[in-house]
Amino acid sequence: MRSTAVSGAILAWAMGRAVDAAFGVTTKSNSFSIDTNGGLAFDVSKSNGDITNLSYKGVQYQGTSKMTQINSGLGTSKVTADTVNGIVRITVTGGSQPLTHYYVVKPDDPTIYMATYITGEINPGELRFLARLKRSAVPNGWHGDAANLDGCTAFEGKDTFKCPNGQTRCKMYTADRFIDDQVHGVTGNNVGIWLIMPGTAYETSSGGPFMRDINTQSGDDQELYWYMNSGHVRTEPWRYGLMGPYAMRFTTGPKPSANLDTSFFETLSIQGYVPASKRGSVSGTATGVADGFQAVLHWYNNASQYWAIADTNGSYTSPLMKPGTYTTKLYRGEFPIAQDSVTITAGAKTTKNMASTEANPPVVWRIGNFDGQPFELKNGDKIERMHPEDVRMGSWGGSYTVGKSSPKEFPMALFSKKGGDATVTFNVAANQAKAETTLRVGTTLSFKGGRPSVKIGTWTGKDPGAPKLIDSRGVTRGAYRGYGEVYTWKVPAGTLREGSNTLTLGVSGSGDANFLSANYIIDAVELQGPAGADSPRA
Repeated sequence: MRSTAVSGAILAWAMGRAVDAAFGVTTKSNSFSIDTNGGLAFDVSKSNGDITNLSYKGVQYQGTSKMTQINSGLGTSKVTADTVNGIVRITVTGGSQPLTHYYVVKPDDPTIYMATYITGEINPGELRFLARLKRSAVPNGWHGDAANLDGCTAFEGKDTFKCPNGQTRCKMYTADRFIDDQVHGVTGNNVGIWLIMPGTAYETSSGGPFMRDINTQSGDDQELYWYMNSGHVRTEPWRYGLMGPYAMRFTTGPKPSANLDTSFFETLSIQGYVPASKRGSVSGTATGVADGFQAVLHWYNNASQYWAIADTNGSYTSPLMKPGTYTTKLYRGEFPIAQDSVTITAGAKTTKNMASTEANPPVVWRIGNFDGQPFELKNGDKIERMHPEDVRMGSWGGSYTVGKSSPKEFPMALFSKKGGDATVTFNVAANQAKAETTLRVGTTLSFKGGRPSVKIGTWTGKDPGAPKLIDSRGVTRGAYRGYGEVYTWKVPAGTLREGSNTLTLGVSGSGDANFLSANYIIDAVELQGPAGADSPRA
């Protein structure tokens, strides 16, 4: 095959025109060289499995200082190359890591298909594929300038930067929810380099449908990531097995479809690959989710995770799942409202209807929506893409008047040493003042043990105690979702006064200074009791 390619190149040169090299893999002294015959050619190091060359349509895209690799490189590894059923397969067995990584190439397809198989946790506590690309060739990162570090200086850790204009940058600000993130990439002049996570690519990752992680960073290199597992706001243990299949595709610019066929992996003896014929599914209806909110179904156990969004009629069908018994959750947006279980059998289609089991007591007033997201509150529309200190942010803390203020005036987060408390002024009628009421505060994420402190008049609610610790910066790196604690306090009858009352909502906990002090993100706040003039309407 190599001599044929060389002869073809010589003939083309002699005829005064260029042609693509023939599809296949060539063994060099230090690498395996693969040509897709689709415009993409790349080299894989024989010593460690790094990609050391990425050439598309004659342009070099591989960065120069660091290579494209798993994590920051696997070190000395066993690397082999073969051709199976006309498909090139490169197998990288990590020498010191419980990991096998695959590069797979089909003829005439400018795509590197991949899968990563693990049998244990990978040092240093994360698992990612990272393409380090030539910045001048692909200058445009994901989500615009969210992680463009040009001229900016690190001010929090080594990953969060402030620019001369007061704006902030962080690679975490390029993150999207797993349920939404099937294709992301970087672009340049007549080129797009895209990571595609099709179908059930996330099934062995951890974190669930609303987990978010780094997608790109624009520094000396243009960095393109897929995080399979990490410690960034980690809420559950790692899963082991096959991550993927996933792919890196080169285009002339347009974003490719997420509908990427990887069924041919069944013929390649890839460890951990489970074909469609050995999977099952579940379908049904989801009810009790109010109009205007996504109805999200989530299936998970210690080995696998899956998700689906019900249509406007509540109908859903799961992806093809590995056999097993799964916890099933139904969410209104990202707020859990029902839980059950289902058993999946290979080759079978199971039916399972889900209905909300959420209580629906009368409410005096409510701020925001119990949907597991802070986006409708003040600064909530910005928090995914910038630091709380960013000049584009509004003030923190503040006052809210029920019946007059809008949710955009109520802070989406409170900090024990920055921004001050939030106050809620509200009126109650005589019958409401005489009743016992319940104050309910929904949160989505806590840092340094931050939890609500509450006071109405002379009444102070009991400290609920520190929530389960997530040992990771959250709100300052654009994260908003953790365990989602919901706190309730019984407010004794007679506490409220007929007419005007004020709730003071603060933070228990200390932590460090400023925005790294103890904090929590707010989902919604409500006072449950007899309905009145300011009660939310169904």
